[in-house]
This record gives sequence, C-alpha cells and structure tokens, in this order.
Amino acid sequence: MRGGPQVVVKPHRHEGVFIAKGKDDALVTLNLVPGESVYGEKRIAVDDADGKKEYRVWNPFRSKIAAAILGGVENIYIKPGLKVLYLGAASGTTVSHVSDILGPEGVCYAVEFSQRSGRDLINVAKKRTNIVTIIEDARYPNRYRMLVGMVDVLFADVAQPDQARILALNASTFLKNDGHFVISIKANCIDSTATPEAVFDREVRKLQQENFKPLEKITLEPYERDHAVVIGKYRPSKKQSKKEES
Repeated sequence: MRGGPQVVVKPHRHEGVFIAKGKDDALVTLNLVPGESVYGEKRIAVDDADGKKEYRVWNPFRSKIAAAILGGVENIYIKPGLKVLYLGAASGTTVSHVSDILGPEGVCYAVEFSQRSGRDLINVAKKRTNIVTIIEDARYPNRYRMLVGMVDVLFADVAQPDQARILALNASTFLKNDGHFVISIKANCIDSTATPEAVFDREVRKLQQENFKPLEKITLEPYERDHAVVIGKYRPSKKQSKKEES
C-alpha cells in the first residue's frame, strides 16, 4: 500500500511509534523488514528526506499495547535499543511491532508455551533478527535463564489466575532494578464472579507485595472488554521514587 503525498507520518510521543495521518489516522511502526507483512496488516510506503520508508499499521483490536497507547497511556517504556522480555508472545502479532520499535540495536525475548503459536512465532523471528523465540512455560523462568540476559522492560500477557506471581518470578530473574513492567490483566481469567474493577485493584495490590511499584492503570475499552494494563517500576530505588513523586 502506498502512502503517497496524501499520507504524512509523524512521530508519536512514545518513541519508536508513529501516527500515519491521511484519510484515516492510524498507529504505525517503522517496518524492520520492508516488504513483509506479519499478520496481513497494511503497509504504508512513504517518501521523505531520508528516502523511502515503510510503516506497518498497528491494529489496537489485536494488540493490548496498541490499545493502551491509543487509550492515552502516559508511558510504555518500550523504546529503541532496549531489551524486552515478552511473556505470552502468542503468534507474534504484537511482538513484531515491539521488534519494530526496538530496532536493530534492541532485543525482544519472546516466551510462548503453545507449540502451535510457537511455530508462527518462530517464522516471524526468522526474518526479524532482534527476536529470540523461547517455547517454554513462563512459570519456570529457570528453564530459559541461559537464553535471556537482564532486561529493561518486562511485558506479560499470559491470562492466568496466578499471572502476578508469574510476573514476579520472571522479574526477580531477569528485570533490572528500576526496570519497568507492563502487564495486561483479563478480569474474568482471574475471577469471573467479581467486578473487573475489583479484580484490577486486587491484582495491583498483589503486584505491590512483589516489589512492583504500579505507576499507571488503564482500561482497554473500546478495544478489549474487561481488560486493563498496569505499568510501573520494579524494585525502585528510593532516589528514583522521590523523583517520580515530586
């Protein structure tokens, strides 16, 4: 798909994310592998001062991170050049956009337990050299500790009742002190009898007990029902905490 003169791509306030402004505005990422779609998404070719660039449309109905960005989240902390551990990578739809954001200097360690989704994920990673695919159960981070270095950001979309514990186990193994976490919470996976808001508040309290400092919570309507994303810091140093509070 050609962007042509009617489409203008501008940087979003989240570094590495862009907005394509045209007939319909769209959230996009700069394609790390020009000419290749990952899940049938539209691609937009734009000529600018640096030559031709290709962007991939990021569908918020298929990605919790895109939904959070369009919902106005303050910071996702996933930026070019960083190392990210992604739990619940599925077939690699969102992972591919994280790969675009991180660029050639960054790394995305993508963990997925399902063999079927894992096959798709491996195919995505074949062309994207900054993705390290790990087909393993995120409940047992020791099984892949030889493959993953210390990371700047930990993202989790595992939809399990004990997902706060899964996040904590991986954070204690791989996440730097003062690193950041992003967790997607699906209320009815945790407790289908309570209201979503009560479930989200309970999960935030669980995170606080595990050395996480939640900084922001955002629900994902209209893109996902009864979902929230919680974002924050891990084992914050006292100096950093004071800075953030001031």
